[in-house]
Amino acid sequence: MVLLSVGTQKQQFDRLFKLVENSNKLKNTELIAQSGYTKYESKRIKMISFVNDEEFEKLIEKCEFLICHGGVGTIFKALNIGKKVLVIPRLEKYGEHINDHQLEICKALQEEGFLLYLKDGEDIDDKIETLNKTDFKKYESDERYLDILREQI
Repeated sequence: MVLLSVGTQKQQFDRLFKLVENSNKLKNTELIAQSGYTKYESKRIKMISFVNDEEFEKLIEKCEFLICHGGVGTIFKALNIGKKVLVIPRLEKYGEHINDHQLEICKALQEEGFLLYLKDGEDIDDKIETLNKTDFKKYESDERYLDILREQI
């Protein structure tokens, strides 16, 4: 099972779901999504608007890997559990967020070797293949990533 999460921002983020639905690598995979306020209908993805923290952690523990937005709460929860993470950051140019702070966080975490992120225009199947082949560094709490977030806010 692959878990998808777009957090709880009010802005729609159907781009993530469209990318996943068009993925050949995931065509035979069970897909469960925490969709928040995003109104997206799918025949392939089991959509759940909101789950409590305990249920969300259970879903992360159960998943093979996580595909998510660039929200630090979601990312760090998965990294702390030891899951592989592919991030698709919300982008301001698509009206998915008010700025591109998610992109900055993703760049920093990828450069450190903790996760992969999908750059706008890249092929999701190529990233999933790389994700499956990559051994990531074990994440340990680090204030530098919070500093990046603080700068953006």
